[in-house]
Amino acid sequence: MRYRRTSPRLPDEVAVNPLFARLGERRVPRYSLGTDEMLPETAYQLIHDEILLDGNARQNLATFVTTWMEREAGELYAEAADKNIVDKDEYPLTAAIENRCVHIIANLWHAPDSHAAMGTSTVGSSEACMLGGLALKRRWQRARAAEGKPADRPNIVFSSAVQVVWEKFANYWEVEPRYVPVTADRPALTPEGVLDAVDENTIGVVAILGVTYTGAYEPVADIAAALDDLHERTGLDVPVHVDAASGGFVAPFLHPTLRWDFRLNRVHSINASGHKYGLVYPGVGWAVWRTKECVPEELVFKVAYLGGEESTFNLNFSRPGAQVLLQYYNFLRLGRRGFTRVQQAAYDVAETIAHGLAAMKAFEVMYPGTDLPVVCWRLADGHTGNWDLYDLSNRLRARGWMVPAYPLPKNREDVVVMRIVVRNGLSGDLAHLLLEDIADALKFLERLRERLPTEGRTTSSFHH
Repeated sequence: MRYRRTSPRLPDEVAVNPLFARLGERRVPRYSLGTDEMLPETAYQLIHDEILLDGNARQNLATFVTTWMEREAGELYAEAADKNIVDKDEYPLTAAIENRCVHIIANLWHAPDSHAAMGTSTVGSSEACMLGGLALKRRWQRARAAEGKPADRPNIVFSSAVQVVWEKFANYWEVEPRYVPVTADRPALTPEGVLDAVDENTIGVVAILGVTYTGAYEPVADIAAALDDLHERTGLDVPVHVDAASGGFVAPFLHPTLRWDFRLNRVHSINASGHKYGLVYPGVGWAVWRTKECVPEELVFKVAYLGGEESTFNLNFSRPGAQVLLQYYNFLRLGRRGFTRVQQAAYDVAETIAHGLAAMKAFEVMYPGTDLPVVCWRLADGHTGNWDLYDLSNRLRARGWMVPAYPLPKNREDVVVMRIVVRNGLSGDLAHLLLEDIADALKFLERLRERLPTEGRTTSSFHH
């Protein structure tokens, strides 16, 4: 359950402060259009005042999504807010920059030929995952048809810790999801689990570079090697899609020798969120395929572009181009060294937080941020206090911190954890203040002589 307001429905009218209202603007409808116009200053102030009760984005440690960019990026965002990126004829330079970003990312992920790689920007990783999965399904269907075999029972394999978008993909595109259960001994997808699940109807295996629950990388290279061996032994050719929503812009800089990307021939496609560790405000993701041959031709549409044709492969049509320009801004602004410095700073802050939590006897740090800069912890064995991690999460909210408490996936749902996502903008100083607030919250909770009421409290602070 998540906390919901239990008060009666808000009044049907919004009262307007007389100091910034003009004549006749004393009250306006809340749930229907008003009859008359309103001054822009009045409309702005009404909305400005209402969102004061939103949380402070910089203190939202539940989200992977970027909450801070430089002033220049904000100015560029405002300048480009009116650009519709699908209108390539009207905004050819924005389209050209999108293509540059695709080539930069393909190169970053070691595509055999970054200029020959197929790729696109998306609204976020969810759309990119849908595109990756759809390409896998169509490729499998075409191969089955060529062999004269039925193609009515496709399945896709991933761990039970997978992000919900893959459940949506399987539902929307009528593909059987095959979950490899995570356990205490096997907290992520394993080669053994994959081999137990795949068969001739498997369109692909999804490996996660940065599990949402814990921030841990799944062993992509080991999974790919197991599928290579399966291909040699049986002829069964199962591709891999890497969901690098978070890790795609971390691993190349902090773990450059880790083999997870197109250096592995088995990896056909990769997605990442530009608005996560790509350091862009919400609204941009990326999908890249190893080669154009990995995307069936019938999925690609041709549109007019600079007197020629441009290939497009998207689910969404009209959408903003500003975030793509911000992604290119980051590529120009930071380069490899800059990205490395920014991600290393987040890693250092995660290490500070992990050490601080480990020093508190109430906790056991499960994942200290050695893959993604994400810290995940649980209550220590033998905890006997009159509180749990949900109470701690609610206590921290009183100081503005949004730190989720939630159960691990199926088969481990008895384990409740808390998680902090360290992003650019959470400084070392803020981390020390956070640790002080956690320590203060513990002092309060340890003094409780009986359990706090559970009715109405927040027991899930975010959606995976």
